[in-house]
Amino acid sequence: MLEDLGVMALPRGAIVFRPGDSVQGYALVLSGRIDVSLTGPTGREIMLYSVAPGQSCIQTTLGLLAGDDYSAEAVASVETEMVLVPRALFLSLVDGSAAFRALVFAAFADRMQTMMQLLEKVAFQKVETRLAERLLALAPENGTIHLTHADLAGQVGSAREVVSRRLERWARSGWVSVGRGTITVQDRAALSALASDGL
Repeated sequence: MLEDLGVMALPRGAIVFRPGDSVQGYALVLSGRIDVSLTGPTGREIMLYSVAPGQSCIQTTLGLLAGDDYSAEAVASVETEMVLVPRALFLSLVDGSAAFRALVFAAFADRMQTMMQLLEKVAFQKVETRLAERLLALAPENGTIHLTHADLAGQVGSAREVVSRRLERWARSGWVSVGRGTITVQDRAALSALASDGL
C-alpha cells in the first residue's frame, strides 16, 4: 500500500501546513528537513522541532488521532522529499498493523521527549547557553551559518533583539563574526564552554 503513494518534492521554503489547516495525512520524510514553529500573539516565533527522515511530526500525529487542526507552521528548510499517507489509510494501518502502530508511537514518544527537552531549556537555561549550543550545532566545518538573527531567535526561543545583542557582544570578543544573513563561528572553545555552562 505505502509503496503505491507518490513522492512529493518540496523546494526550500515551501509551506507544508499553517495554523488552522486540517490534517490531511501522515507525512513520511524521505530526505531533507521540515521545521515546525509556533508564533505567539506578539509575533514572537519559536521553532518547536525539525522533522528529518525517520522522525515524526507531533502536530500531525495528534491531528490524525484526535481530529485537531494544526496550530503551528511547517516549512521545508531545505529541498525535501516526502510521502503523505492519507488519513483513512493511516487510521486503517494503526488499527490493523502492529508494526506500523509501533513505528508511529515510537516516533511519537521520541518527539515528546524532544519537546520536553525544549521546554526544559527555554524554562531553565540562559539564552546565552541556548544560543551558543545552537550555533555549535549549526556551524559546518568552515564555521559559517547562513541564517538571519530572527530565524536564529526562533530556534532558541528568544527575541531577535536579544539574539542580536548577544552576537554583537560575542563579535567584539572575537568569538563570532556577523555579516548580512551570515554568522561565522571563530572561537568554538569559548562557545563550547558557554554551552556546557547550562548542563
